[in-house]
Order: sequence, then C-alpha cells, then structure tokens
Amino acid sequence: MTSLKHSIPRLVLGGVASGVGKTTVTIALARALRARGLRVALFKCGPDYLDPTYHARAIDGTSHNLDGWMMGRDAVRTTFVHAARDADIALIEGVMGLFDGATATGEEGSTAEIAKWLEAPTVLVVDAGGMARSFAAVCHGFASFDAALTLRGVIANRVGSRGHLELLDKALGAPLLLGGLPRDTKHAFAERHLGLRSADESVLPDALLDHWADHAGSWLQLDTLLSLARSAPALACEDVSTTDAASRVIESGRINTRCRIGLAYDDAFHFYYADNLRRLEQLGVELVRFSPIHDAALPAVDGLYLGGGYPEAHAAQLAGNLSMHEAIRAFVEMGGPVYAECGGLMYLTQAIRSVTGERHPMVGVFPCEVQMFERLQALGYVEVETQTASMLGPVGTRFRGHQFRYSEVSPAPSPDLVEHAYKLQRRRGGDTLTEGYQLGSVLGSYVHAHWASNPQVAAALIARCKRFRSKTSEQDSDATSTGG
Repeated sequence: MTSLKHSIPRLVLGGVASGVGKTTVTIALARALRARGLRVALFKCGPDYLDPTYHARAIDGTSHNLDGWMMGRDAVRTTFVHAARDADIALIEGVMGLFDGATATGEEGSTAEIAKWLEAPTVLVVDAGGMARSFAAVCHGFASFDAALTLRGVIANRVGSRGHLELLDKALGAPLLLGGLPRDTKHAFAERHLGLRSADESVLPDALLDHWADHAGSWLQLDTLLSLARSAPALACEDVSTTDAASRVIESGRINTRCRIGLAYDDAFHFYYADNLRRLEQLGVELVRFSPIHDAALPAVDGLYLGGGYPEAHAAQLAGNLSMHEAIRAFVEMGGPVYAECGGLMYLTQAIRSVTGERHPMVGVFPCEVQMFERLQALGYVEVETQTASMLGPVGTRFRGHQFRYSEVSPAPSPDLVEHAYKLQRRRGGDTLTEGYQLGSVLGSYVHAHWASNPQVAAALIARCKRFRSKTSEQDSDATSTGG
C-alpha cells in the first residue's frame, strides 16, 4: 500500500455531554468560515444520522460519520482524508461527552479516540449557563483527565452576556477560552429527538443559519480557531484509491462494469451512511435516486437500496402510492435484489400500525406488520454474522452496525416462512438474537450497517445486482430473438 501525507487543517469539537450545543457551535462556526470564502468539510463522530443532515444544510454538501467501533482506525482516517482533502478546514463534531464511548471504562467509540486517530487539535464545548468559577473546574477536569489528549481551547455556549463571557475567561486561565455563543432561545434549533427533525429548508432556513454565522463571527475567535486547525500535523494515510479490499476488487477486474442501484430518497427515506454510498460509487455503481412517496414507477435499475428514515411519519402517503407498491412487488417477482435497512424493512412489510392504532398498508413483501411505540425498542451497536448465504456475502460474513428504533416487527415472521439470515450480538450486554429477514431476492433488517467494517459487503451486493442484470438481459435477448 502507498502511504501519503495529507495536510488538512482540522479541529475536533468535543462536548462535556450531550445537549451542550455541539451541533449549534459546529454549524455556526462552519457557516462563518464559509462566509470568509473557505471550503469547509464537516464530520460527525458516532452513528448518528440526524446531525449530519444539519451539517449538510450548513455547507451545502455531505457530512460523513466517523465511528471508531463500526469503522476502525484505518477506515476512519481514510474516510476523513477522502472527504476533506480538498477542504480548507475540516470540523469534526463529537458524540455525547468527549470521553463517552462504547464502554464505561475505555475510549472505544468515543470522540477522544477519533481525535487521537486524526491527530486533531481538540476544542471543548461547555454549556456555561449559570456558571462562573465552576466553569474552570469543569474545563480543568477535562483537560487533565487523559494525558494523551491535549485540549487546545474551550468554547462557552449559552452565555448570558459579554460580561458573563469575560467572567468565564478570568476564571478559566487555561486552556484558552476561544469565545462563546450567547443564549438565544428564539433562534435555537428544533429538538432532534429521533425526531421528526431531519434538517431541510423548513427546519433550518438560510436566515437561521446566517444568524448563527453572524453570532460566530462576533463572539468566537475565528482567527485563533483557524490557527489551531492549521497547526494539525500532516496525517499519514494509505492512498485513498487503494485502501480497502473492495477497491482492490475493482483493480483485479472482477467488478469492471457499471450497474445501477435505485436509492430510495425522500422525506421518508434518507438515512444512509455517506461512506457506504461512496464505496458503491467507487466500485462503479450509478446510484439512481427515486421517491417511494412521489414516484409512480421505479427507474430502470439492477437492484434497490431502501435506507432508513421516517416511514411512520409519512405512512399515509406511502400507503396511498399503490403504483409504487406494485412496481416494487413486480421487481421482486422478477428476482430483483432488494436490500432494506430499518425504515426500508418497515416499508416492505404488510402494514405500519401507529402508536394510536391507525393501520397503513405497505408494500407487503414480508408476511408481518410493524407496530410503532412511544418508547425506544432498541438502541446501540450490534455485530452481525450471517447464518446463510445472502446478497451481502457467504455464510459467516461479519459486519458491524447500529440500531435506533421505536418500532417492532410484530410478530416476527416465522423461520418457516422467512429465512433469518443474521445472528446479531449486541455490543452492550452481549446478548444474541436472530434477525435479517431474507425472502427470495429480498433482505431486510433493522440494522444500519457500516460497510467499513467489512468492505467486501459492498462488493457482494454489487455482484448480486450484476447477476440480476445479466439474467434479465439474457431474457430480453431471448424474447427478442423468438419474437421474430
């Protein structure tokens, strides 16, 4: 492998805890730097889908997840370099508190782990509301907790006034206070509890983004933050064109022609790891977006990828688009490969039942229904090992992913009717269960898989789609020759 050095100015914005305003600070800073004419790349630590949609609105581009547990060090560094190499500065928003991760005793899956892997200067975001000298105690505690991680500065969020910010500065001493953002409840971002709050123009209009950019310009020390980012050392990384096994499959010629995969993408389906889509495209796939809500027919494709999202929030519209139901069922009957994650799985069942009891008919591929609940039904990392051959690879294929859902398949389809292709092991607790519903050419699961944990999964999915394309091409050819 060729190892190259990449000089990418970068900052990690870690928090004291969840809810301290990391996303607000990240977006405000990114927008202010863009106003200066800088190209900004944004990243989110951890498995979260929502914050990256806010990032994307702020920079009119794609935000990538960096997850230590699902991806591993090499994939985190490669993904970062690939997405940030043309940027003037990269901002990496942390997850939860700076040192919170997969376990209570280690840094695996934490923002601190990502900061070390990326050799990135780290800035701590603190909710300073109602604090004075205690602000210094919190910051000093974080600064001294891990000798291998050096905090380069602090940003105080939700400060009461300029005078309050000056008081915090006097109390802190070190590390350096790099400014703060005022408490501004009128312009606070909408609550993102699973939410139905992915960011679009209605949730995050340009005027609101510009408002926070103005705050960042007048309240944060932008020049100092830029200097810190530029002080990051060159990051050694393997050549991004040859970093993973899937890329080497291209070079070997085993996947050397394009195929087309339909990507469900609208208000109901838009939760995808950008790195997964990049891997497909890197392997020669043309991703063709379509809307299960609005489109009457499928595009001409060799496979379907139905991602996560909010089908329950748009259940009536999805139920009403009967022509799309028929198109997907017809594609399945032809043997077309369909890979469905979480929301996509829900869409392929017989119906979605709301918390209040309404029943909304869905596509009806799987012989089961989905019940929504007010409380979380599953949350956390999982590791998958396939129990049978599937479109993702042979028996024993392993990869990692994440679950976050308020629904259950009810009842789960019997193994006599639907093959259970996955053995899932939860990262927290270690208990196992079967899942991964496979029926003919369809595979559905609640797991949001990250293919950096096994790059061969993307290659296997493409190979399955190409086999379907070859089969249908032969059938078309036979029909033409016999039709005279």
